[in-house]
Amino acid sequence: GSCRHLCCAGRNNACWAPGARRARCYCDSYCQRTGDCCQDYLATCRRAAVGCAVGPWGPWSGCSSPCGVGSRARSRQVTVPPRHGGDPCPDLKQRRGCLGQHPTCGTAK
Repeated sequence: GSCRHLCCAGRNNACWAPGARRARCYCDSYCQRTGDCCQDYLATCRRAAVGCAVGPWGPWSGCSSPCGVGSRARSRQVTVPPRHGGDPCPDLKQRRGCLGQHPTCGTAK
């Protein structure tokens, strides 16, 4: 079987080609773990692999609590999605703790 025009990322049971003796051979990146890749998988698909790329982190949000313990968050966007078994995307969101200290916090009784 051949992976011509049939490279898939991850585990994808629909990404196969007819192989020898009516058996299926696979063109997804998981086939390397299971050992059932088509004979041209490495030459065809790994060469075409594109890893994920992400943009810069955005700014941190304001504290979710104006008074006391809360959290801040920030995110970034995928600029190039992974293809053909390339490296997956890293985390796109981060969160961290904060302490809200609005000027009115200490005045309420």
